[in-house]
Order: sequence, then C-alpha cells, then structure tokens
Amino acid sequence: MIGSHNYFTSSIGKKQIMALTGFGLVGFTLSHLLGNLLIFLGPDAFNFYAYKLTSNPLIYVAEAGLLGMFLLHICLAVILKLQNMAARPHGYYVKNRTGRGETIASATMPYTGLILLVFIIIHLLNFKFGSNYPTTVDGVQMRDLYRTVVEYFANPLYVVWYVFAMLALGLHTSHGFQSMFQSWGINHSKYTPIIQAASLAYGVVVAFGFSALAIFCHFQN
Repeated sequence: MIGSHNYFTSSIGKKQIMALTGFGLVGFTLSHLLGNLLIFLGPDAFNFYAYKLTSNPLIYVAEAGLLGMFLLHICLAVILKLQNMAARPHGYYVKNRTGRGETIASATMPYTGLILLVFIIIHLLNFKFGSNYPTTVDGVQMRDLYRTVVEYFANPLYVVWYVFAMLALGLHTSHGFQSMFQSWGINHSKYTPIIQAASLAYGVVVAFGFSALAIFCHFQN
C-alpha cells in the first residue's frame, strides 16, 4: 500500500491531484459562464447577479479556495512538465510529439495554460479591480459592473484579445476535461469516446459562450 507521503510525491499522485483541481476549475468556469449570460438580459439583471454574488460573506472563502486550486494546478503542471522533460531523451521527445494520438489541444497545453495565466491577471485588474460606477436596482445601491464590462469591450483590440484567450481556454479544457478521467484510470472502450466527445463539446461551449459575450458587449456602445 502506497503511503501518503509517497502518494503526494509520486507522479501518479501529482497527476491525480492536478486532475481534481482541474475538475474544480472546470466547474467554476461553467458556473461563471452561466452567470455571465445574464448580460444578455440587460444591466439590471447582470448587476443584481454580481451584487448578490459579491455581497455574500462566503465569497471570500470561495475566492480563497479557487485561488488555492488555481495555484496548485499551475505548480503541479510545471513540476510534471519539468519531470517529463528530464526523464525523456530529446530525440524521443521530438518523436513523441509527432506520433499518433496527439491532438492540437494536447500538444499546446503548456502554451494555452500560459495564455490563460496572463488572461486571468488582466481580467482581474480590469473587472474585479476595475472602475466602480454606482447604480441602483430595486432600491438597492450596487456596483454598475455592466457599464464597466461594456466600456472595456468598446475597444475592438480588447475584444480580439478576449476571443483569442477564450479559444485558448476551449483548447485547454477540451483536453484537460478528458485527461481528468485518464489520470484516475477511468478508461473503457465504451465510455472513453463519450468522454472525449463531452470534452470537445465543453471546450466549444465555453469558447463560444464567453466570446459571444465580449462581441455582444462591444456592440452595446
């Protein structure tokens, strides 16, 4: 039986923990998209949703947990990548990259991950810590986040960057989603194709959904 110390330091342990954090981030991404779709219903609906979310005292616990998952996911990804590079001769690595079974999504995971890291930092600076306009919905004063978002996407270059980052998100999650199951040994000739199809569908939905929001906001100006 593998001890707890050996499990956390082993390659399989790191992969499975990274899979769990990835699962949490995938769930957050989907819930974040569903909440943001309220933008299509207008300023009041979106601002009230954002107000109820941020005024909940548990938001700080959720944000701390999300940050922890995100940092752990990045650290484990970097460690595993470095370990794989050190364990494989250069010639074998090159041959493996061009071998069968590799997809664009799997081959670009480190690059899409880096793009998403940069995107998240910029995203937080511009939205969470961005302009704070006051508004009132049903007699309650709150932040007009809708105005902040629409003003940001008035610049077409920001829209292009956002869509580019969302395409990277779609690629990253479409491979990461199915990799979660592989890391936990869930492989079956009957179910694996279904998981792969669901992974691809998820990647397309999040990429298209978030991109549509940015494009929609651009034309509200």
